[in-house]
Amino acid sequence: MNTSKSVVITGRSIGGAIASLLALWFLCHRRTICSVICITFGSPMLGNESFSRAILQQRWAGNFCHVVSQHDIVPRLFFAPSIALASSSCSFQFIHHLSEENKTQLFRVVLDSLGVISQSECKSSFCPSGSYLFCTNRGAVCVDNGMLVIKLLYLTLLNGLLNSSLEDHLGYADFIQKAHWQFIENRSFMGGNLSKSSYEAGITLALESLGIASHKIKTNNFASTDKQELNSEDAKEALKKAKKLGRTRNLNSANLAIGLSKINPLRAQIEWYKASCDNSGDQMGYYDSFKQRGASKRGFKVNMNRIKLGQFWDSLIDKLEANELPYDFHKREKWVCASQFYKLLVEPLDIAEYYRNGMHRVKGHYMQHGRERRYKIFDKWWSENSTDHPNARSRFASSTQDSCFWAKVEEARDRLIKIRTEGDERKFIKMLKDITKFDQNARRMIENKEVSPDVLAKNSSYSLFIEEWKEFQSQLQLFQPQFPGIQQFLS
Repeated sequence: MNTSKSVVITGRSIGGAIASLLALWFLCHRRTICSVICITFGSPMLGNESFSRAILQQRWAGNFCHVVSQHDIVPRLFFAPSIALASSSCSFQFIHHLSEENKTQLFRVVLDSLGVISQSECKSSFCPSGSYLFCTNRGAVCVDNGMLVIKLLYLTLLNGLLNSSLEDHLGYADFIQKAHWQFIENRSFMGGNLSKSSYEAGITLALESLGIASHKIKTNNFASTDKQELNSEDAKEALKKAKKLGRTRNLNSANLAIGLSKINPLRAQIEWYKASCDNSGDQMGYYDSFKQRGASKRGFKVNMNRIKLGQFWDSLIDKLEANELPYDFHKREKWVCASQFYKLLVEPLDIAEYYRNGMHRVKGHYMQHGRERRYKIFDKWWSENSTDHPNARSRFASSTQDSCFWAKVEEARDRLIKIRTEGDERKFIKMLKDITKFDQNARRMIENKEVSPDVLAKNSSYSLFIEEWKEFQSQLQLFQPQFPGIQQFLS
């Protein structure tokens, strides 16, 4: 599994719901960069609106494709009230054995409930999540907006027959095979002349693929009310909304690219500031120069640039979590690399500002209590999308590859202060282990040249830590009578 490039999970009917749950488990627990794809056929709805929102916020909607045939009642089943389903004695394994009377009642209840929900007249306990591929004998249409999915679930069922609602649930192999050949071959439009507008032509072909004619839909006996006598204009408007939403996401992505180009000069100014600090005669380096800056105009400008860059990236994350950007946005190399570059360059300044203002005394140390959520998200982007195994470095990095390095330095220095007055042996040894572990990790990073030269500046916080640590180690045996357990650290 760890060597797989992708994992594909499929299921039909109730098995589709189980496949979705298994895919969610993989997405929550995966430790590799392999992609997870779940494809269901005629699967019932799995969760409510909160569940669907959580899927969107985790950027997992693109991992799910639910294939739904034109009249299959099972994907629509849970939109009916639970009392009505119970009165129909409905269960997945026995649904095709229902009496004609119960089938009729079930079909009517599901159709009526979908009609009400599709008009936003009431909320359902279940909400679509992921993409829905609507299949008919004439083609397929993919939609990913929850309310539009419900609308099309209703409109495509509206002109169906009672018997076909159960037959379609068993015929997905035929639907997929036909859709496969229709995508390969250039199929002709069966409804007359197409519009010269590619946009209108696309809508018309989508309507045909959904099995909805360009004339008024002939409703069945259970859809005779005025609300249910809908024509193809309703479906056309729903498809237009879907296309508009897709264009809006791409437009937002393009606007963010423009915004990124506009803030690049701010990032460049911070890079110049870093180079200046690293070459300064005070030999404090980038982090400590910003932390101990005075009331200079240059320091003020860099701080404002830091704040503006943070606002840009926060607004990007807000759009991402509001489903206003393409599903694969967080996987696009441009944004993965840009966010990583920003994090490595700017997070040390955030850490410096945090400790400069003494926030660690009020809230606690940065790693647990001060780190902005955007950096945690960018960590996830980088770990999920970076496949490179870097070669050995011949010189030090331009930016320290652990953006939280300075926060760990601050914690280690704080422990060195507290450990001298610690009277509990267990806590003393715990702090000693933590400091030793950081020292070993820092030395490994330096040996691998994964740090910026400012880390080794003569007056940097890290250099001061090394001096303090050596001094404490030379005095460590004085604590042995009080803490016999420290013998392992004296070798």
